[in-house]
Amino acid sequence: MSSEQNNNAVSIDALMPGDMAAKAEAIGIKKASMPFWNMFVLAILAGAFIALGAIFATTVSAGSISIKDAAGAAAYSTGLTYGVTRLLTGLVFTLGLILVVVGGAELFTGNNLILMAFMDKKVSLAQLMRNWGIVYLGNFVGSILTALVMFLTKQYTFGNGSIGLNALNIGNAKSGLDFVQAIALGIMCNALVCLAVWLCYSARSTTDKILAIIPPISAFVAAGFEHSVANMYFIPIALFIKSWGDPKFFEMIGKTAADFQNLTWGKFLVGNLLPVTIGNIIGGAFMVGLVYWFVYLRGKKTAK
Repeated sequence: MSSEQNNNAVSIDALMPGDMAAKAEAIGIKKASMPFWNMFVLAILAGAFIALGAIFATTVSAGSISIKDAAGAAAYSTGLTYGVTRLLTGLVFTLGLILVVVGGAELFTGNNLILMAFMDKKVSLAQLMRNWGIVYLGNFVGSILTALVMFLTKQYTFGNGSIGLNALNIGNAKSGLDFVQAIALGIMCNALVCLAVWLCYSARSTTDKILAIIPPISAFVAAGFEHSVANMYFIPIALFIKSWGDPKFFEMIGKTAADFQNLTWGKFLVGNLLPVTIGNIIGGAFMVGLVYWFVYLRGKKTAK
């Protein structure tokens, strides 16, 4: 084999963990120094991308809900078991992170890995907080705007109202979590999300990245863990439906807005988003980023 062929062979081989750590640090430095508007717009895109995955997941999992039709017979129910439904929901939700990673966007939960560059003193605390703050706000804006557009489409009335009922059930359940429970579910979620991003650092192609994303993201959704940015869509769309939904929709599902008592803005922001965000930071920044920094970068010189 010629030297040129050998170099080509090496260039397509997956990166090993040590090189992945150096790449994670270099990407963290680049992300932390990004201009405000670039960062903010890319964060809005990420919020919208994750919301698209949530829309896909809500639609697919709605098939497991039984809605009575005008004749009183069950309609739009697949009869799938809980585990199979959760698996399918997780698989389709991966669309969100695939769009973020391959399409290019700034996601708060994935950016928790910037902690690796911070621990190596390549990024200051101010830069770290600036990135997390701007990206978090942009993710919120993108998610809320997507939820508003989806409400205006009245897609929640599709499937004899099963999609809207599913959205209401999801939002109501998330808003009713205990504070400590929400933190714990957030920890487990972002450990898997950051592991998915970490695995993408070994990738040499788009196909590599997609295949690296699917198992961890499917796992966190199937297991019922809590993702702060996804919840910026899941709960607001339920709140919009509860507050402004078409009266005919509630007639279709045989319920009223009062049946979803957990759905309030206060419970969303304080009871869910706050503890889930805390959990996401612990799971992503410390359980993944800090551990890999300690193993591969601590006390070592890394590439710029």
